[in-house]
Amino acid sequence: MPIVDNAVYVSGRRIENPASLEDTFEYMSERGGMAWIGLFRPTREEIQQVAAEFSLHPLAIEDALSGHQRAKLERYGDILFTVLRPARYIDETETVEFGELHVFVGPNFVVTIRHAESPNLAGVRQRLEGEPDLLALGPEAVLYAILDEVIDKYQPVTLGVENDIDEIEDALFGGNASLSQRIYQLSREVIGLQRATQSLPEMLDRLLRGAEKYEVDIELQRSLRDVQDHALRITDRVATFRSLLENALTVNATLVSERQTDTALVQSEQVKKISGWAAILFGPTLVGTIYGMNFTYMPELDWMLGYPMALILMAATSVTLYVVFRKKHWL
Repeated sequence: MPIVDNAVYVSGRRIENPASLEDTFEYMSERGGMAWIGLFRPTREEIQQVAAEFSLHPLAIEDALSGHQRAKLERYGDILFTVLRPARYIDETETVEFGELHVFVGPNFVVTIRHAESPNLAGVRQRLEGEPDLLALGPEAVLYAILDEVIDKYQPVTLGVENDIDEIEDALFGGNASLSQRIYQLSREVIGLQRATQSLPEMLDRLLRGAEKYEVDIELQRSLRDVQDHALRITDRVATFRSLLENALTVNATLVSERQTDTALVQSEQVKKISGWAAILFGPTLVGTIYGMNFTYMPELDWMLGYPMALILMAATSVTLYVVFRKKHWL
């Protein structure tokens, strides 16, 4: 059984560290209290064992087994099923890595199922065990602490993404065509971050709406509202990132297009100049070629001024073409 941690708590204090799930169920029946079971990539049989003991809904079990779920909150009777998509920013590759965490919260138990290395909930458990008054509030306090941890960890992710966007904006006016690829890649990560976070405020709102019905402590409700405020700030920030990247992509495409247009115009002007000079040189060449054919009978061959006339014709042709091309701004 891939049990990361397994404990039974009474009045906010750990009283037992069961070696197996069977021992956990036995301690709970004997001493009451709350069980908190942490699992890492369990098999179907292992989850079914937990599901049978705590009467977990089959649909929630299927979601926990299949993974790749969007962040959501569902209630099955007196059991809450929460899916969270934690994230972390990897500096080396400048990318965002997403995990998946499933949390079952019942009247006297919490079961967490991780499908990725992050988040490590050991810090959350240690924090709660250091605050027995908070942990004594029951499974809802554990869910609050997990939500608080996951949402707080989005902060360094948004800082990393914001830094990447700043770098893109700095490089934007260079008109670099390859920059579009980086913008696309970062946009995909921002979209993933948006999918992971956009439903969090509504999830917390649903928790708060049901707080009185399920007699959630008033201080815990205030803490949940604070987490909701953090979630709203994160979702607003991520929405801003997506808008900035869309604008950056549009601007970069425009700049690249303008740069290509300018290059084409420069090339066109160069072609005009080359064509103009070629035409100017073609006039004398044509005259000289005709008179170089050495036919016996040709006009003006016996005329004393024929040679100067040919030179004048060549010069006149070149000058005429030069004036025409200058007037048309080809030269």
